[in-house]
Amino acid sequence: MTVRGLTSGASTDALAGDWAAKQPGVPRPQVWLPSSTLWTGQLKLLDKAAGRPAQTSGRYPSIANSPLVIAMPRPKGALLQRQGPLGWGEILGLSGRTGWATYGRPEWGRFTFGKVNPNLSTSGLAAIIATYYAAVNRASDLTTSDLAEPRVTQFVRRIEANVSHYSDDVVDLLKDLAEADLSGDGTPASTDVSAIVTQEELVYQYNEGELSPTRGERPRVPLVALYPKEGTFNLDHPYVVLPSASPEQRAAADDFLAYLKEPPQQRSFSRLGFRDPERHASGPLVSSVGGQGSGPELTYFEPPDPAVVKAILTGWGTLRKKANILVAVDTSGSMNAEIGDRSRFQVATTAATKGFGLLNSEDRVALWSFSSETAQRPKSAYSEEVRLSPFDQKSLAKKIGSLHVEGNTALYATVRAARRYMIDHYDESRINAVVVLTDGKNEYGKDGDLARLLKDVELDPDRPVKIFCIAFDEQSDFVTLDRIAKASAGKAFDARDPAKIDEAFVKLVSSF
Repeated sequence: MTVRGLTSGASTDALAGDWAAKQPGVPRPQVWLPSSTLWTGQLKLLDKAAGRPAQTSGRYPSIANSPLVIAMPRPKGALLQRQGPLGWGEILGLSGRTGWATYGRPEWGRFTFGKVNPNLSTSGLAAIIATYYAAVNRASDLTTSDLAEPRVTQFVRRIEANVSHYSDDVVDLLKDLAEADLSGDGTPASTDVSAIVTQEELVYQYNEGELSPTRGERPRVPLVALYPKEGTFNLDHPYVVLPSASPEQRAAADDFLAYLKEPPQQRSFSRLGFRDPERHASGPLVSSVGGQGSGPELTYFEPPDPAVVKAILTGWGTLRKKANILVAVDTSGSMNAEIGDRSRFQVATTAATKGFGLLNSEDRVALWSFSSETAQRPKSAYSEEVRLSPFDQKSLAKKIGSLHVEGNTALYATVRAARRYMIDHYDESRINAVVVLTDGKNEYGKDGDLARLLKDVELDPDRPVKIFCIAFDEQSDFVTLDRIAKASAGKAFDARDPAKIDEAFVKLVSSF
């Protein structure tokens, strides 16, 4: 038996399409364990749309349970707990302008929270559905007509407006927070995010040090789990035996399910922070995550009809927080190196064009090229190719394809200038970010001071501009790119393996 880890959204997408193309090198599974039955419903819809038999046509046994919660560093979470029962809107809808001043702590600044792209991850999908349930003040029977009501869309927009940035995986958000906590130097990441919407068991694992860069080292400031008063979702981790399983594989899958349900394995789930089959929390779990509102009496939302979930996912592209993005593309001479029958530049820009296609016209995008001073660009190492304007995929792709490749890599100078540009063009209603695509390391004698750059790009909590980097060749200095990204509370994506570059761009664009 082989077990592979994959987000629920990505596995749904792969099961609904060409698995070998979506997940190269990963065998097609016979058993699927998404985090929630929300995904089995979506796969059933996708199968129906494709005119094929449903792979998920029934109800499935649950092997573990965990409610969706709002996790906050203990001082902030404890302050909100003292206010009494609060709802999704009261917690996540705190004004980004007045922020923590609403609760008498103006020194804590803005309120922003981290959440995951609902197309990829269960916590993100459950969070957006929970927001809709809170907006209609019901725990069941959400309808597509509910989604169209102006007061409902306004409620959802108000919450999405406080997103710091999105992610493709909530574990990454928590690991970043754990790393910042242990650094103890007041890094921007530790102050930029006031809350993260996640599963309860991950709050437990965070507090136990399981998500720490030094595994087992507990955080200086643990997280507290908040349970909104309207209710929340139970993530039921269904055990799905797929129709592709042979009779022998189905028998083995049934044996494995029986094994997972035995008391020793259930106790193992409990030690990881999951609830028992009746949704009861253990004493250590309650103590670790805050001890309030965490009993079996929680109100749970009923999963909506799959068609309603699909409509929510479709509408999220309109309601999500929009972005201001400056894309800086490395056009140094090394980009002419060959990868198969194409150049690095062609591979990278093709992936970039495809990835940025996930944005929409309400996002604003600028394009810079950078290398060093060249005959075509004698006065600067970087130049503006497309001004910051509404995203136009065709125009951006055409411009990227026409860029001239020459010179060395003025990485530090470009990142510093790009960040300054975005500060000058800052829009508080949007996610403001710099995206750097490079195949190398800094090779610019006029600016080689990394320490100064790291200081210059530190996140300003009042005007946050995050830097996201993609390293797409083995010559890339990924360690340095990672340091630059983390200094700004952004993220670096490792695509040094050419086979991973498309995946890296999907993850990147999922941040917006």
